[in-house]
Parts: sequence; C-alpha cells; structure tokens
Amino acid sequence: MTYRRVRAVFLKEFRHIIRDPRSLLMALFEPCLMLMLFGYALSLDVDRIPTLVYDADKTPRSRELLQKFEATRFFQIKGYVKDYKEIEYQIDRGRVLMGIVVPQGYGEKIEGAQKTEIQVLIDGSDSNTATIALGYVSGLTRSYAFQLRSESQNRRAGWTPRVPLDLRQRIWYNSTLDSRNYVVPGLIAVMLMIIAALLTSLTIAREWEMGTMEQLMSTPLRPAEIVLGKMLAFFVVGAADAVLAVVVGIFLFHVPFRGDVLLLGATTCIFLFGALCWGIFLSSVAKSQLLAYQMGIVTSFLPSMVLSGFVWAIENMPPVIQGITYMVPARYFVTILKGIFLKGVGLEVLWIEVLFLIAFAGIVFTGATLKLRQKLA
Repeated sequence: MTYRRVRAVFLKEFRHIIRDPRSLLMALFEPCLMLMLFGYALSLDVDRIPTLVYDADKTPRSRELLQKFEATRFFQIKGYVKDYKEIEYQIDRGRVLMGIVVPQGYGEKIEGAQKTEIQVLIDGSDSNTATIALGYVSGLTRSYAFQLRSESQNRRAGWTPRVPLDLRQRIWYNSTLDSRNYVVPGLIAVMLMIIAALLTSLTIAREWEMGTMEQLMSTPLRPAEIVLGKMLAFFVVGAADAVLAVVVGIFLFHVPFRGDVLLLGATTCIFLFGALCWGIFLSSVAKSQLLAYQMGIVTSFLPSMVLSGFVWAIENMPPVIQGITYMVPARYFVTILKGIFLKGVGLEVLWIEVLFLIAFAGIVFTGATLKLRQKLA
C-alpha cells in the first residue's frame, strides 16, 4: 500500500462528491434535519397529561385535592364535567387521557377521619403513558394521604408525628429528567451510522454500473488502497456531519457536555471509519446501486434505531435480542456518547466500548478488502 495511490483514489472520489452538489448538500444537511425532527418531535417526557375532572362532592376538601393535581406539571386540567358520560366521550375520542372522579361525601369522610376513595380513569390504549400517569397519580395521592393523616393526628393529640423515613432524591447527570438530553446524544450515533453506511454503499456499485470498474482493475491499485481511498473521501463528509450534529446538540438543544472533546473526536473517527467501511463492504457485495442502498438501509437504519439502546433499554429486551445487540456497533457508540456528554467519564470507563469499535472497524475493513479482491480476481 502506498500513500500516492491512496491519495489518487481519494482525490478522484472527492472530486466526484464535489461535482454532485445535490448529494453533497443532502449529506451535510440531512443530519441537521434528522436532529431537528427527532429532537423536537421525539420526546419521552410524560407531562401535562390532559385531564377532565368530575367533582361530585364540591367541598373545600375536594377542591384542595384537585389543586394538588393542578399544581404539578404532570397534569393539565382541561375542564370540569357534570357526569361520567362526558369523561368517557372525551377519552374515547382521544381528547383527554385521564379522568378524575371525586365521589359525593368525600369531604365529610375526610373530616371524620374515615377511609374514602377517589376514582381515576385512564386511557390504556397507550400502555406506556398510562403506566407512567398511574405512577404519578399514586405518588401524589400517597403524599396527600400522609398529609391528611398528619393533620388528623395533630388535631387529636396536639402533636405532629415525626416522619420515620425522610426521602431526599438526587438525580445525577440529567437532573431535570429532560428526555432531550438522553435522546440527542444517542441520535448522533444513529444518524452517523445511517449516513455513513448509505454514503459509501453506492460507491463500488456505481463503478460497476458505470463501467469504470474495469479501468480501476487495469491500474496497479490494490484492493486495500481502493477501499481506503474511497473511504477517506467520504470520511471528510462524515466528519463534517459529526461536527454539525454536535454543535446543534449543544447550542440548539442545550444538551450538557461534560466530557473530553479529544476523546469525543477520537471515538467518532473510529466509529465513522467502521461505518464507512461497512458501506463499502455492502457496495462490493452488490453490483447494483439499488440493492446496495436497500442493504444499507436494512443493516444500518433498523439495527441502529431499535437495537442500540437509543430509545429502548437493552436490559428490557429478551435475552436472545440482547445477545444480537452486541453485534450492533451503534450500541457501543451510543454508550460512549452518553458517557461523554452527560457523565463526563473518560477512557478509564469507556475502554471496553472503544475496543469493540476498533475491532469492528478492523474486521469490516478487512472484510471489504477481501471481498473487493474476490471481485477483482
């Protein structure tokens, strides 16, 4: 392998990229578009749950309870109704997610220190949101019940009972529990995997379709030099995409960055190298650009989106699927990005993930070289 030949392939491929401004603009601005769409549209936060209230008691105690719901950011009271039918009607049409029913006699039982109940109706068609909403309701009602019990004992005995357990929460790394801080770093990994694989998945197949592959075969170029030269041309575009994505994530979405910039740059380069070589490998397998593009979509988009831990926790997946995720490079890069962005950890923590990325890059580069050597032979 010689520097001169690699540089010649690099310049030839880079000129081809520059001469196609539409593809270049798409490659540069598509990551930003994906960040905008996913960053604003994909939210895992469950708050401002649209809620209707049926207060059949209409006493100061019932209003006090409902004020507890109004005071939190988790519930948004859309209005008060006079019967069950209106709550059912609005839930059936998807206008509200939850209904709160305070039965008649609620305030009288509270004043008499008797056991009483309220009813909460939740739309369970979205099971995840319904479960989280139910957890919010349970936490709020337990806290209010303890407050009422303390007031009752204070009135009867003249003293306030001490709390046996004082829970003080401290949330690390994402104290506001903003899902955007969790989504955007993972999205950078998924986006780079998709863009990198798709950019290079057409390069060798295009040479076969245009009939220029025979010209390359007649030159003294070696397969490794072809792979490396073509990969480096798209590496420049991929690196620009990575810089744009990081800048947008930090300055537009205000994702905290607590780690080392050099470590982020080094791991991004390793991941990009592997992802680009994977696209070249697919391109050398398929002589058709359409087939290469389809293979790139199937092998990059779906695994990176579903099996990388970007949105869905890998720990909650079946054991067989968890085993498959170890073959998805985006899994390791998502962990690296979240560790660098949110936790500020370094190589002493992330060295296993970095080693997996290096191994993936080396295996894919070797596979692409061997496959191209078979084609040329």
